[in-house]
Amino acid sequence: MNPQRMELVCPAGGLPALRTAVDHGADAVYLSLRGETNARNFPGLNFDRKALAKGIAYAHGKGTKVYMALNTYPQPDIWKAATEAVDAAAVEGVDAVILADLGLMRHAADNHPDLTLHLSVQGSATTAEALNFYHDRYGVRRAVLPRVLSLSQVAQVIERTKVDIEVFGFGSLCVMVEGRCMLSSYATGDSPNTKGACSPAHSVRWIETDRGREARLNGVLIDTFREGESAGYPVICKGRYHVGDGQDTVYAIEEPTSLSTLDILPDLLKAGVKAIKLEGRQRSPAYVGKATQVMRQALDAVHANPDNYKPKPEWAEQLAGMSEGRTQTLGALHRAWQ
Repeated sequence: MNPQRMELVCPAGGLPALRTAVDHGADAVYLSLRGETNARNFPGLNFDRKALAKGIAYAHGKGTKVYMALNTYPQPDIWKAATEAVDAAAVEGVDAVILADLGLMRHAADNHPDLTLHLSVQGSATTAEALNFYHDRYGVRRAVLPRVLSLSQVAQVIERTKVDIEVFGFGSLCVMVEGRCMLSSYATGDSPNTKGACSPAHSVRWIETDRGREARLNGVLIDTFREGESAGYPVICKGRYHVGDGQDTVYAIEEPTSLSTLDILPDLLKAGVKAIKLEGRQRSPAYVGKATQVMRQALDAVHANPDNYKPKPEWAEQLAGMSEGRTQTLGALHRAWQ
């Protein structure tokens, strides 16, 4: 058995998803309190204090860690709620909080010195120097790297930082320079960085027309789907637009596709990655269960024999069925030119 292991960190948008992730092999789950303190502020998602306590008890009872994401940049009107969320995380006994905002990081470090801090992907730290600053100033122990680095760059960062590195292993992609998205704010006034809402549901409209089914966000046309064409949740970065003099609409910013690292898990282990994160707190418990189960099996195979690891076709098939746009990519990880 290889002594080095990568922790499997799975999404929990609610208690059913948390229990499913734990039961299907998660080493840790990540969740959030309801409200604008997290980047998945959608109706029906997230935890209140009572559910949080139940979730922690269930996860800890089965040896699974619980991380709380507080990863928006709070505006002045919710600063009190944001600091209270950090306090609640410490009181309830989460294993770490995942932060992006420097002020919240200082609040956590000053008031809860025993609370483990992780740097969110929303922090957009891509260099060892930036990561070491967070470590030296606030005691950050782990960071989630933005999905903009090649595999060799990930390895270079790990060689020079004191912070454990977590990378995304499967799930939807976001536009580059993560943590700085203002596209939703342009159309709706709500930014994922400040309000935790990307394309908030109250701004989404589906309109049947002679040209097809239009997806509009606060009146802005962001896509039109032909009859029978599958339509994902409408977000600006993955809409189709007329660009330049072209007559056709194209994915001008980002195509709907999912990251999958199933083929390169041994390379990530060799590079020194400490944890693999699955995207998807907004996903159903069924999605969480299947993704967790597949990646658990894959990681166990890698840990047992990394030199002879080969992903099983049925693993890739199951993940492909849950991928955005039914397509998968290694994203920036495979870019040799970076």
